Amino acid sequence: MTTGTPSGRIRQTVLHWLKDPVAHFPPASLDPLGTGVTPRAVAAKLGVPRRTAAAHLDFLARLGLLRSRRRLLRTYYRRDEARIAEVAQLFEKNW
Repeated sequence: MTTGTPSGRIRQTVLHWLKDPVAHFPPASLDPLGTGVTPRAVAAKLGVPRRTAAAHLDFLARLGLLRSRRRLLRTYYRRDEARIAEVAQLFEKNW
């Protein structure tokens, strides 16, 4: 998944942060289960507009690497560990 593009590095960083969201984000930005974060929290940590962070999160969700969950007026994103493992296995096998 690593690419030389800034977007690729940003997405890789976000995936890393979401591996342990409690360690990387303030409690107020976590969903009640503590497994996902809001685009606003990711934007604040990256230092980018919320819409930019949301675009990165949506892209990762469309790839199946993240799951999203709406709760009230917020969307929370968390890693899909099973899908990430599948993709990693594909790269290990060289497709």
